[in-house]
Amino acid sequence: MIIMALDHTRDFFHKAAQTDDPLNLATTTPILYFTRWITHLCAPIFVFLAGAGAYFQSQRKNKKQLSTFLIKRGLWLLLIEIFVIGFAFSFDGHYTIIGLQTIWSIGISMIILGLIIWLPFNAILITGLIIVLGHNALDFYEQNLKSSPGWWYDLLHHQGFYPLWDHHSLLILYPFLSWSGLMMLGYCFGKLFVKYQGTQRKKVLLWLGLGVMAFFFTLRYINKYGDPDPWSTQRNAGVTFLSFMNIHKYPPSLLYMCATIGIGILFLAVVGNKKNWLTRFITVYGRVPFLYYVLHFFLIHFVSAICFLARGHSYAEGLKMDPQAMPAKFMAVGEGYSLFTVYIIWICIVLSLYPVCKWFSDYKQKHREKWWLSYL
Repeated sequence: MIIMALDHTRDFFHKAAQTDDPLNLATTTPILYFTRWITHLCAPIFVFLAGAGAYFQSQRKNKKQLSTFLIKRGLWLLLIEIFVIGFAFSFDGHYTIIGLQTIWSIGISMIILGLIIWLPFNAILITGLIIVLGHNALDFYEQNLKSSPGWWYDLLHHQGFYPLWDHHSLLILYPFLSWSGLMMLGYCFGKLFVKYQGTQRKKVLLWLGLGVMAFFFTLRYINKYGDPDPWSTQRNAGVTFLSFMNIHKYPPSLLYMCATIGIGILFLAVVGNKKNWLTRFITVYGRVPFLYYVLHFFLIHFVSAICFLARGHSYAEGLKMDPQAMPAKFMAVGEGYSLFTVYIIWICIVLSLYPVCKWFSDYKQKHREKWWLSYL
């Protein structure tokens, strides 16, 4: 949750956010590349752990209860994506752009998981593996496309932008097929996690994480399948490594999911049982991820808008943008701040949200009987 805010802060404040890709090997720097790449870990681990969380809930709910909860929560997240996150991202009360982003992908994946949990466990595992391992076969079909295959296909596996009505448009940033497959595997991972305890769990997680990473490096080195963006030899070994690690997020490729989930599992194996002041501090944000996610978007954009207005611009100017780009609104091209300043703003944003996250975390712990808290 903390790392995620770094990328969004960069989107709204960095001087090159409107004009360049931080993963552009021709113009990036190692620290800028790292700033963007490390946030790759966020979305896939959110989705994977959401699946694991669903399995944990299956230990205290029957299938009907769990299915109903996942479908309802998924629909709730779809509404939040369109009406709350959409506004937080744009400050456009007319909702000119309807964007389908992270919360959309989690919501639709929860709905699908809520339907598929009626199948035998092995069927869920096989379905998840087929999607995650096989969805990049669609890359070969997409390479030969001369025009968009349509909104239905873009919802599954391709980004798209579609006019709707009266100057309103649909922007598909997170196609859901591979995210749904990843959540299914997270659900299956939940069973593995609860099966083992203590040292044995740590050993299993360590070997699983190493195995996933070994699979990633092997398949990426072969450079034939698993990601639509092949790596290539660059001007030196360092930049070649950056090319090697530049994996496709929209939609998440097989290699993208392997690299991020592999790192996540290794992290869980190594530090999952650590308890100290730092883990207690970090866990506060993790206990209220939904509240934190919504609030951090509003806060980042609000501070960005204040800086924009302070530079002499108007609110009307802030609403003008390239609708298909949809990065930060309240920042004119050529304006913005250094990466060092972005890091300072990021730290201030995260720390400023701690009190409300701590309050709500404690409230949830003390009022477990309140059913509506499970939707927040």
